[in-house]
Amino acid sequence: MTHDHDLVLRPTAAQTEAALNPPAGRHGGDLVVETLAGLGATTVFGVPGQHVLPVLDALRRSGLRYVGLRVENNAGFAADAYGRITGEAATLLLSTGPGALTSLAALQEAAAASAPVLAISGQIASTGLGGRRRGHLHELEDQAASFRGVVKSVHTARTPSQIPSAIAEAWRSALTVPFGPVWVEIPQDVLAAPARLPQVTAVDATPEELPPRPELTAVAADLLARAERPVIVAGGGVIRSDASGKLRKLAEKLAVPVVTTFGGKGAFPWNHPLSLRSWLEDRHTTDFLEDADVLLVVGSGLGELSSNYHTFRPRGTIVQIDADAGKLEANHPALGIHADARLALQALLETLEPVPAAAPERTENAAGRARALLDRVGARIAEQGLELEQELLASVRAALPAASPSFWDMTVLSYWAWSAFDARRPNTLHSAQGAGGLGYALPAALGAAVAEPGQPVLAVSGDGGALYSVAELATARQHGLDVTWLIVDDGGYGILNEYMTGAYGQAHGTELAGPDFVALAESFGVPGVRTSPKGLRADLAEALSTPGPSVVVLPVTLRMFAPTHLGDTAAG
Repeated sequence: MTHDHDLVLRPTAAQTEAALNPPAGRHGGDLVVETLAGLGATTVFGVPGQHVLPVLDALRRSGLRYVGLRVENNAGFAADAYGRITGEAATLLLSTGPGALTSLAALQEAAAASAPVLAISGQIASTGLGGRRRGHLHELEDQAASFRGVVKSVHTARTPSQIPSAIAEAWRSALTVPFGPVWVEIPQDVLAAPARLPQVTAVDATPEELPPRPELTAVAADLLARAERPVIVAGGGVIRSDASGKLRKLAEKLAVPVVTTFGGKGAFPWNHPLSLRSWLEDRHTTDFLEDADVLLVVGSGLGELSSNYHTFRPRGTIVQIDADAGKLEANHPALGIHADARLALQALLETLEPVPAAAPERTENAAGRARALLDRVGARIAEQGLELEQELLASVRAALPAASPSFWDMTVLSYWAWSAFDARRPNTLHSAQGAGGLGYALPAALGAAVAEPGQPVLAVSGDGGALYSVAELATARQHGLDVTWLIVDDGGYGILNEYMTGAYGQAHGTELAGPDFVALAESFGVPGVRTSPKGLRADLAEALSTPGPSVVVLPVTLRMFAPTHLGDTAAG
């Protein structure tokens, strides 16, 4: 009798031939590249360094594409975006010490946004590990310790034979929900050592699925079926699990209004009759959510931004679905369902299948409530004289093709986009709001352009954030990437200026002396244009339709809409 544990995958004839007759001159770097290819990787982002030269040598002789950026943090942002767009584990190659540490902010963003990034770092020679202080270049007492609090998992290879298993385990970890960045560390001498192992031809690292527990699904379905005023909050987990279609089916079957978090933009159609859009930093929306008798939260932890800065005080029952167990009930008591969003929504739909679809009058009532909420939000914004900001967002939306992804830095126009921009499609609007660091937009857009060649990509930065990543214009030009970079130049850290002025009456340390961004772009061989609010739509559309990189500079000072989390007087 044959048991499952007796089944062994037999190598094909080609795999046997490759194993018995590997190419000459292989080293540890080849084991890294062969393992990546066996896992299905096609692209590696990185910055060269002395300790990982064997990997670069192996990449030169492989079929994998290497995209070199100018700064490790930017390479991390590019890998983050590549992972978000493709759903693959994006490989990031880093050197040791300063090179590795420079990537930490990007890996924090990937962790916060659940982006699958496989970071592979060199390490000093094995003889310097284990507490020995031999004075090696880039030596750290415990390099991996710097990453354990940031990444999802840490993996090490101390001999050549450990390399394939370490990378495969890391790959599986990155792609098991919740997705996230992982860290692999390999000493320089191990990478440079002759490879006596057979050629790596295929690697099994299938991620584990996370289905919901059926008894919890049954309770959740019963609560939703009996709810009088249910509401759905759809977060980034819906996007990452490709569950937008199932979310819409559930909302329409039960006539449930849906609001998307900033990370979940595009998870539900913006102009759907049941759409509450994304106005989470608005007291009217907060009140609407508090009034729900059942609140279904899918793929969100109801964190600071999604709860209007923790002013949300729910009165009804919360059902929370999340792949990250640490987010369940972290902010509010709930029926917590630890599951992938797609599998959980499918289970809910199957459980609710016998329940009749919502009657037309119930659907119209829910749609009417959604319209009334959006009218109240619109009236509050209209009282504040913010026509310029809304016109600029409309111009960007009109110029950007519906299928094109956009990447937004931490700048005033991006804060507007979180609430007021129609993403049109799932997985097309991305920002650095997970960790909140500067410099994300351009390198992330470059990663997306590598993932989807021929599709124009938009990056949006302020002048402060632009100076973090301006060196990557060289990368954009070198690889001919179709990225248009919109730089909103207000001569400083605009959002910080507004925050500080509001809190203390006067700003300090937020002003910036900046370059002529058009001239700077042209010095990289990248065409640039200075535009105006009236000319933005046409100039942006032309740049997006022209192959290759381009820069559009908009000198303007923008304002944010009034906050509503500071007290009743701000609610409008």
